[in-house]
Amino acid sequence: MSRSMRLVVLGSALLLAQLGIPAHAQSPAQWQSEQIAASDKSERIMREANKHRGLLAQYQVMRYAYAADKQPAFRLIFGQYLSWYQTFIGDYPDAAASFSIRQAPLKDDYPSPLTDPRWHARPALEAIPELASKYQLVYLNEAHNIPLTRTLTVQLLGKLRQEGFDYFAVETIYQTDTKLQSRGYPTSKSGFYTEEPISAEMVRTALKLGFKVLGYEALSDATGDAREAEQARNIYNSVFKKDPHARLVVEAGYAHVQKSGGFLGGSSMAEHLFKLSRINGLSVEQTMLIPHPVKSDDHPDYSAIIEQLHPTTPIVFVDDAGKPWSLRPGYDVSVVFPPQKMRRGRPTWLSIGDLRQPFFVSGDRCEHHYPCMVEARYANEGPDAIPADRMVLDPVPLNATINDRVRQGQGAPIGELYLRPGRYNLTIDNENDDQIFAQKIDVPAEDKGSPKPGQP
Repeated sequence: MSRSMRLVVLGSALLLAQLGIPAHAQSPAQWQSEQIAASDKSERIMREANKHRGLLAQYQVMRYAYAADKQPAFRLIFGQYLSWYQTFIGDYPDAAASFSIRQAPLKDDYPSPLTDPRWHARPALEAIPELASKYQLVYLNEAHNIPLTRTLTVQLLGKLRQEGFDYFAVETIYQTDTKLQSRGYPTSKSGFYTEEPISAEMVRTALKLGFKVLGYEALSDATGDAREAEQARNIYNSVFKKDPHARLVVEAGYAHVQKSGGFLGGSSMAEHLFKLSRINGLSVEQTMLIPHPVKSDDHPDYSAIIEQLHPTTPIVFVDDAGKPWSLRPGYDVSVVFPPQKMRRGRPTWLSIGDLRQPFFVSGDRCEHHYPCMVEARYANEGPDAIPADRMVLDPVPLNATINDRVRQGQGAPIGELYLRPGRYNLTIDNENDDQIFAQKIDVPAEDKGSPKPGQP
């Protein structure tokens, strides 16, 4: 992680403190000082973790460090670091628990769509492309440690390509990966969040659809408004300056995509890009109306919508004229994600709208080397590719500490990878990143994921 990214993490944490996270210091200045110290410590831990070979060993270092320090400032800052690595290894429930942003109602929230009969719910996958057809630029945001918020983007890319969009700018992509477009898939050198399989699938999907994929992160150590402005310049110079008629999809984290209102003491990336291009984009908000590990952290409007409508796919609200509803100013449309359902310890939204299906894996193949990492890579991609999916099998909880690791005759753990129909190279590695099992597998379209003889 670059120094600029570390400072962004700290800036985000300070913003969260302003939004209502209780300060445990004697004064705001001391609380900020504790967070800066926690950020420095978090960075040292991650550097130490990254000296280890393999994601699983790196995660082990980080989770034990998290368990060893109960200080509130450290938990706030390092919980975000830990959650990223939990998504990288496919442990999505723990990632959400390690870093969760409570969605409290704000004074400028628009009235709930349930209170006005003109609003009616529509599947987001249908409504958003229709809205986008009238724009040259579309913004889609995500919560970096909640890959649920990437799943709709993966599904939207094909429909947006059909509408004529031809560029896809992704916040996490490193501009140094000059081979990404020709290679056709992301590697560990392609970006930071693309280490997570859904993020990698998003980039891989865009490449397969023929999008010109590019990164735009600030290359300097700028933070706050200066970073937002640099991101906007990078997008403008890479796309609209060269191709004024380009149709662009921008993927970013959180409020980088808000089109109005203050952001970290200045303006957002989207606001800066408008100043440069004079192009008004469609801003799609995907991080607020989502399920949280603790229901009391859900926005009240989310809870009411779920209770009344029981959606099973992401929805948005529009009126009869096609005007969309958003929760807050600065965004054009808000996406409501359905509640999370679990199957064999993994969330079923990993199916990405039924594009993928569960593939059963038994821990017997780990040969008692626990925890073990199970990965499936597309057979036509190299061994350096980010897997289509990965998970860790362990008889004890993944967030257990060293003192918790006592096994008393449990059977082999089981789990399910979520994969598109096709051929894959499946591998299982131990904690030291040594391969202990490898097999080519085929996922037929009709397979529903139930255990069958001969499956790994």
